[in-house]
Amino acid sequence: MAKSKETQTEKVEREYIIPLREKGRVVPRYKKTPKAVKTVKEFLVRHMKIRDRDLKKIKIDRFLNEVLWFRGIKNPPHKIKVKAIKEGEIVRAELAELPEKLRFKKEKEEKIEIKAREIIEKKKSLMQKAREGLQKPAEEKASGTKPQDSSAPTQSPERKQTEEEKKEEKEKAKAGAEFGKEIEKSAAKKAKHGAGAKTQQKHQFRKALAK
Repeated sequence: MAKSKETQTEKVEREYIIPLREKGRVVPRYKKTPKAVKTVKEFLVRHMKIRDRDLKKIKIDRFLNEVLWFRGIKNPPHKIKVKAIKEGEIVRAELAELPEKLRFKKEKEEKIEIKAREIIEKKKSLMQKAREGLQKPAEEKASGTKPQDSSAPTQSPERKQTEEEKKEEKEKAKAGAEFGKEIEKSAAKKAKHGAGAKTQQKHQFRKALAK
């Protein structure tokens, strides 16, 4: 029986200054930057000892790609300093020295990512608390027991009766006040629209003018 050996992936880091002018001379002007990207991949495949010579195993960093395309498709840089990190069969290519603008941009993006992770973690914790809060009453319903608040004071039957009586008295007083208002409204309507109401108003108006 052959023993299974644990394969440990070694991390290899190297820095290269890659020339891009010679390979770009043969290509037409409108294809120079794509050719520069390809030359970076070919250089790293050869020097980082990838046996398949598969260019898909070279992963170019976003900031490195931005520097290569900074001056457009016709005018890439003549050389570039690259940091290559090999993990297993995959090689990641980064800029060895970030310019100030890209450094500021990278720091800003990292801060945004950290804030986004913090917000996601807070949301997850809140969701867990809400789920726990929903599970507790469901378990209490299933068991048939209700939580008793120790802080709530126990009321005697005499006190309950007095409170009920007070409520009834308040309701009666409200009903009486409403009934009195309705009677007043009906009396005012009768005085206004009843028989002889208009003639009385005319006499009063004439007396006020005579004065």
